[in-house]
Amino acid sequence: MPFLSQYQTTGLLMGGGAVRRSWQLERGIFFRNAGMIPRKLYKIGEVMRYSGLSRQTVHNYTMMGLIKPLERTESGHRLYPEDVFEDLRTIMRLRRHHTLSEIKTLLKKLKKRR
Repeated sequence: MPFLSQYQTTGLLMGGGAVRRSWQLERGIFFRNAGMIPRKLYKIGEVMRYSGLSRQTVHNYTMMGLIKPLERTESGHRLYPEDVFEDLRTIMRLRRHHTLSEIKTLLKKLKKRR
């Protein structure tokens, strides 16, 4: 197991489950339906499964430029990078108070800062 923080070692003393959850929260990407999401390129079905969004929503966000596939397979399937999940989280947070066109502008500004 990698280096453990003070909070994780405290969890270790209280029982191993707390350590595993803390480590996953720090090292993995969490989404409501998935637990820890493995790092790789994702097809639209996997993005749907891990995010809980519909195929149409993921497709619409792609067509609007809110999320971008990194590449395509030989058969033309879009492949999304792992940071698509962070983008989707941001979109869902902003969706509460902004339109999709406003979100697109905000995401462009955020990406320029990175």
